[in-house]
Amino acid sequence: MSETFKGNFTQQESLPEEAIEAAVRVMRSGRLHRYNVDIGEIAEAALLEQEFAEFTGAKYCLAVASGGYAMGCALRAMGVRPGDRVLTNAFTLAPVPGAIASVGAIPIFVGVTEDLLIDLEDLAVKLGQADVLMLSHMRGHICDMDALIALCEENSVRVIEDCAHTMGGAWKGVPSGRHGMMGCYSTQTYKHANSGEGGLLVSDDPNLMAQAVILSGSYMLYERHLAAPDPSVFNQFKYDTPNVSGRMDNLRAAILRPQIRTLKKQVDGWNARYEVLENGLRDVPGLRLTRRSEHETFVGSSIQFLLLDWHEEQIAEVLTRCSARGVELKWFGGVEPVAFTSRYDSWRYAPSIPMPATDRVLKGVIDMRIPLTFSLEDCAMIARIIHAEVGAVFRGR
Repeated sequence: MSETFKGNFTQQESLPEEAIEAAVRVMRSGRLHRYNVDIGEIAEAALLEQEFAEFTGAKYCLAVASGGYAMGCALRAMGVRPGDRVLTNAFTLAPVPGAIASVGAIPIFVGVTEDLLIDLEDLAVKLGQADVLMLSHMRGHICDMDALIALCEENSVRVIEDCAHTMGGAWKGVPSGRHGMMGCYSTQTYKHANSGEGGLLVSDDPNLMAQAVILSGSYMLYERHLAAPDPSVFNQFKYDTPNVSGRMDNLRAAILRPQIRTLKKQVDGWNARYEVLENGLRDVPGLRLTRRSEHETFVGSSIQFLLLDWHEEQIAEVLTRCSARGVELKWFGGVEPVAFTSRYDSWRYAPSIPMPATDRVLKGVIDMRIPLTFSLEDCAMIARIIHAEVGAVFRGR
């Protein structure tokens, strides 16, 4: 009899008790706004910034309302203006080009390889078109950061890293978000720390971070931050930098602080599940797994595989057959955006031209979340189901 998976692909773990207790303390205090603190009291948001700066090794950190806001704030701090061009991945999620469009800039899309990494050859060709790259580590795949930074520095292109899927990841031991000038993280429910919505922004550049703090809506209360530049740095920006309010509140910060402290354990849990799935999907006819560099420390909170050069009807059949057995797969190659899946040509506010090699890859990308609520046995069953259904459709091609 065929196995059917009964789990829920959107069910997250409960928050740790320490986070729940911290949230209750904040709610009882009534002081949810980050600057509404008693005399001598330090805001939860300020403590989170200090702790996340230490976690990443950054000099400065800013807690904000979302990962998308963090990216928009970074672009504004870097001086990106309406009409400017910003390079970014063709394979990413909509908030990335959305952040670029939110400041009036124009995304210039860079291709993707079969390993779901930004195509460095295509990037090299396009570097002359912009002076900022918003690099998306899409679905946790980290490219050769040494090569990318060398290319960008040679062409005077500044890098912002979108680390929504790589909090806890690294390249050659350097945490994701620490290669570029600014690193942006998300704490939305399906990311690696869960506050429902939220974001973090890190940098070593005092001028960029001073502007980001003011942009986020600090008014003139920037001295209450623990992981911000010296107050003297703000003097050159405080009268000319607009308030584009996007602060994180103390409730979400309180929820996040215990999660950051236990993130390494969570990463180990995701990667153990990823390994079971990856091993179960090896040698499936017609299915290509992505290759990962030995220099990459990744977080396996999702898994991707490619059905390269399959007809759309056959891919749809795989999804339907897996769904009937309880396995929820997402396809990035559909013409119409569905839920969070979309392609660079779906975003009509951002002009684009066809990229045949990238289009071929995107047409075959299949994506699956790996919640920590799944057991290793669950992951083994899921792999068996995908293996069987992909194999069945492949044999019938």
